[in-house]
Amino acid sequence: MGFQEMFVPGTEAGRDGVRAVLAAPEHAVVGLDFDGTLAPIVADPGQARAHPGVAGALRRLAPAVGAVVVVTGRPAALAVEYGGFADLPGVVVLGHYGAERWEAGELTAPQAHPGVARVRAELPAALARVGAPEGTWVEDKGRSVAVHTRRTARPQEALELLRAPVEELAASYGLVVEPGRLVLELRPPGVDKGAALTGFLRERGARSVLYAGDDLGDVAAFAAVEKLRGEGLAGVLVCAGAVGDAPVRELADRADLVVAGPEGVVELLDTLGRALTAR
Repeated sequence: MGFQEMFVPGTEAGRDGVRAVLAAPEHAVVGLDFDGTLAPIVADPGQARAHPGVAGALRRLAPAVGAVVVVTGRPAALAVEYGGFADLPGVVVLGHYGAERWEAGELTAPQAHPGVARVRAELPAALARVGAPEGTWVEDKGRSVAVHTRRTARPQEALELLRAPVEELAASYGLVVEPGRLVLELRPPGVDKGAALTGFLRERGARSVLYAGDDLGDVAAFAAVEKLRGEGLAGVLVCAGAVGDAPVRELADRADLVVAGPEGVVELLDTLGRALTAR
């Protein structure tokens, strides 16, 4: 069974996007989120690793398309390590929402926003003042700081309790808060996956894009693809719904196609790679 028979977008725009990718893959970019899309969501982000099938699928797919780009909130070097991308030619990683770039073994990164260091120092005391429940923990991403509630007894309630004070602290140092699945990330303004993806597509002169994501941070990338469609770019939006959990509604409602988590994404990438290399 071919790619178009296995993966049928529910929208005409998505079907146009698939046809464009298949017709001229050398002008296509495949864009991918990391956590929840290529790697299963785990309680400790430091233990996240790409699905075992990712490397094989990308090794086949990357040479057959214009580029494969992983767009993530993680530091680029960490995503390369956790994803096993170091020996995959043709894979580019845009870390920290595009503030960092890894390509062909080279990492480029500007100086970090000064507000991040100040927030990093003050956040533990700020969380203690508002009674952050046991299990709340802070992840230092270098260029951003994330507050996780996944390990608390009532994760969603904890997230809502902390949202306002975390937003207040972020704003006081010129940062913004990006919410995700049981996480609040404090990061510099003006950087998001939409801007990173748009810049990369324009740099590569792409005529089509397939982008897959799973969380609220990917909404900006979805919006960017929708905007670029209006400018003539063909696009396919894929929501990687969490296995055993409902997909993020903001993504699923806008997606052309919903697949079952990283396993579904691997199947999609592998099938696409096989279709393109069999030509």
